Amino acid sequence: MVSAFWQVIAAYTFAVAGGWISTSLQLAHKQLCALISFAAGTLLGVTIFAILPESFGASSWWAVLLAVATGYALFFFISKHVHHVCPACAASHFDADATQHFGEIATALIVALAIHSTTDGLALGIQIETPAMDVTRWTLFSALCIHKVPEGLALGSLLIGAGLHRSAALGWVAAVEATTLLGGVIGYFFLTKVSTFWLGVIMAHVGGGFIYLAAHALLGEMLKHGKKLVLTSFSAGVALIALLNIGLRVLG
Repeated sequence: MVSAFWQVIAAYTFAVAGGWISTSLQLAHKQLCALISFAAGTLLGVTIFAILPESFGASSWWAVLLAVATGYALFFFISKHVHHVCPACAASHFDADATQHFGEIATALIVALAIHSTTDGLALGIQIETPAMDVTRWTLFSALCIHKVPEGLALGSLLIGAGLHRSAALGWVAAVEATTLLGGVIGYFFLTKVSTFWLGVIMAHVGGGFIYLAAHALLGEMLKHGKKLVLTSFSAGVALIALLNIGLRVLG
């Protein structure tokens, strides 16, 4: 229980730290692009090397594939019909015109990001006491912490660009990202004791959302910036999670 809560709190802290950086410093978009691509790679890496193997081991293959599809479809639907579900993954879409019309999109952005952040916390809050799941939990924790930094950076930058004062912008980042804590509470208290079959399905659903975020970030940044920088950073993120997952399994 202690492990689950400090991991969720740490992920939330990384998001707020990203918001603090963007509301206090000026970060060039090339640097943000590299960080976004790297973080997207970690999300794909944790899905391929940790979430999916664990899900296939707990549930039937058809249930896992269906859950992955629904996770992807959920984030696709929200991004298409509500708002971009992750400001970092869609950073290239937040141009000057978007910040000028922030008041019109604020509610949709908050709802979309709140759903995304709740899913992050949900994944960390689920606790299954098996050696394999322990490795999955640590690789997932690492990937989410890395992802939360550019998420906070992008959201903070958008709020500053929309004309909010630094303290107000940081407050909004902290408030919206607090849904990560909510997801952690739901995951721990309401989902931990369900059957391993359904836990596998839930994790696969989360993985489907991660695949959407990774693909959206990769394609979005490649259209706006150099392919070499994006692909190199993305590949580094995938490789980091692969090496971390292998290392934890060897040590375990």
